[in-house]
Amino acid sequence: MPEKFTPEQISAAEAQFCKNCEFMLGVAKLDQLPDAIYEEVAFAGRSNVGKSSLLNALFNQRKLAKTSSTPGRTQQLNFFNFDNKIYLVDLPGYGYAKAPESMVKQWQQTLKTYLRGRPNLRRVFVLIDARHGIKKEDEEIMKMLDDAAVSYQIVLTKADKTSAAELQKTLQKSAETIAKHGAAMPDILATSSEKKIGLDLLKAEICSLLPEN
Repeated sequence: MPEKFTPEQISAAEAQFCKNCEFMLGVAKLDQLPDAIYEEVAFAGRSNVGKSSLLNALFNQRKLAKTSSTPGRTQQLNFFNFDNKIYLVDLPGYGYAKAPESMVKQWQQTLKTYLRGRPNLRRVFVLIDARHGIKKEDEEIMKMLDDAAVSYQIVLTKADKTSAAELQKTLQKSAETIAKHGAAMPDILATSSEKKIGLDLLKAEICSLLPEN
């Protein structure tokens, strides 16, 4: 199977990710959403799957996105302005074991409304822990995205925390699962924020969504 991106595209993506990306605002209510002047890509996943760590790793920063070992730290939609070309959105983690029920319901409603109604949302990267694979909560989000006709792509995180054989099993099972979902893209990315694995391909995917592309 041919590679999806050429070496030149990979190199251009690396150069793009050396440019400025900064935190804009956190949105707790949908009336706080910024104007849809740029395309958006969002990062979704279960609590503590490593969304903030992945964002930091993509830009080789430690404090671009706040990280925490406590699930549910990201309690709002956090918007980042990437080079005045595209918004990156760190979504609230789902499966918030330690959050109050009322807060969980509020986050869920905000998340559902955002995913269904944001006109400039180009893609959602659904992050899955490579050690555990796609769980029930992930499939619920995937179905929501299917229903909203929002394109999404599976990104395995913490790929360095499992063996090569187990990673291949997770990749295979994930491919079988997404084949049943209409809005899912077929390409699955395996990444590690700590070991910098797979970040080049994720950067290229994001850059393929920039306006000039």
